[in-house]
Amino acid sequence: MRRPRTPCSVANLRAARQCSSLVEARREEDLVAVRHQQRLALLGGGFSTDDDGLLDDWLLTHARTPRPKVCFVPTASGDAAGYIERFWEVFGPREAESSVLSLFRRELDDEALRAFLLAQNVVYVGGGNTANMLAVWRTHGVDRLLHEACDRGTLLCGISAGANCWARGSHTDSFGPLTFLADGLGLLPGSVCPHYDSEAGRRPSYLSAVATGALDSGWALDDGTGAFFIDGHLTDAVTRAPQAQVYRVERDTTGTAVERPLPCRLITRAAPADPHQAPD
Repeated sequence: MRRPRTPCSVANLRAARQCSSLVEARREEDLVAVRHQQRLALLGGGFSTDDDGLLDDWLLTHARTPRPKVCFVPTASGDAAGYIERFWEVFGPREAESSVLSLFRRELDDEALRAFLLAQNVVYVGGGNTANMLAVWRTHGVDRLLHEACDRGTLLCGISAGANCWARGSHTDSFGPLTFLADGLGLLPGSVCPHYDSEAGRRPSYLSAVATGALDSGWALDDGTGAFFIDGHLTDAVTRAPQAQVYRVERDTTGTAVERPLPCRLITRAAPADPHQAPD
């Protein structure tokens, strides 16, 4: 696939408005078929960190179509050019209709932006600064559009900040030191902590936040893992590294945060993930 000549993959307003007919065509089908089904995926890796493509392969098994429309949203990185280039290098050759939404160099009016986002099968949010990303999204109305897209069956996913944003609460270094943020989109109940095994201080800081009630009970992901949710319920958990885990972290009656490792299927190139097998 040829890369776009502009920082935003939607090259002009007219092209985005052509999505409107697709949105209308999907509207009745989606509202009937998946009106109450919200699909989210938290990633502990992917095209920006891994060379094997295993987590991205797993993600696309949940896309519901053999050639999904996948939109990368790099807001948290300030629409970093290198990050966007890496997305095109990896997703350009894939069996997907790939695009990039740039808000720092926005080209679309509100109508076209809505039509474009609602036409996507997958919205893939990159890492960076969670707090800044949420602020930019709210300025442009993207937060509301993502809620609408989710209600219509679009798979929302992301890594790091792109995993944090879907829950109401998250564990972040957006303000320098590790701390909690209770300002997310609230599509996933509870809280999220990425990089659970790879960044010094993440684990004890998140456990403390849950124990004190600063963050609700939630989900912690080691790097190299993925977790898929339907209507807030975990239905699929995978890992590309045998030692990497997904955890459920809950505050017990004594005010202590207790972490529980969850069953994760090891994904390899020889044995692709089966999205229909749920963990215990």
